[in-house]
Amino acid sequence: MNRIFGKGKPKGPPPNLTDCIGTVDSRSESVDKKIARLDAELVKYKEQMKKMRDGPSKNMVKQKAMRILKQKRMYEGQRDNLMQQSFNMEQANYTIQTLQDTKTTVDAMKGGLKDMKKAYKHVKLDQIENIQDQLEDMMEDANEIQETLSRSYGTPEIDEDDLEAELDALGDEFLMDEDSSYLDEASTAPAIPEGLPGSKSIREGVLVDEFGLPQIPAT
Repeated sequence: MNRIFGKGKPKGPPPNLTDCIGTVDSRSESVDKKIARLDAELVKYKEQMKKMRDGPSKNMVKQKAMRILKQKRMYEGQRDNLMQQSFNMEQANYTIQTLQDTKTTVDAMKGGLKDMKKAYKHVKLDQIENIQDQLEDMMEDANEIQETLSRSYGTPEIDEDDLEAELDALGDEFLMDEDSSYLDEASTAPAIPEGLPGSKSIREGVLVDEFGLPQIPAT
């Protein structure tokens, strides 16, 4: 049967929007180039008509310019249609990509939820509370061990009354250390002679000489 009818050609992959958009954009660019060429011709005919007088020759050039202008309008319409087609396909392609991204996100969230449920099965609240209680007991035992290790040995027992008496005595010693009676003794020391040697002065009503000795009155 294959020899009679032959094998059918294998079907290629279906067209996708990205390739279609590229094809349409390429056609639109080709039309733009044609429009640019027609614009150049229109400028040439317009400059030519400015230099010509009215008559059959000018009318002939004008007819050519009109024909070029009609072609330009036709190409502009084609370009606008192609641009609109490209825009519509881009919007459809964007929507498809957004939906695909949304599906991927939802699938990832489902997978994450499934993993969380599996992990939660291995976590038991009773075990956690039991571990917390054990840790608390171990901390209390550790504190007791520290207190035991810091216990003092061979410390003589001291009566509280003796300690209070010693504390009161320490207070008296502090008061004795603060006694300033020695300052009174210092204030009773003889006064320093006033004045300079060699100068005469009067001390307590007695006339003294330059050495500070009582002056002998003249006879």
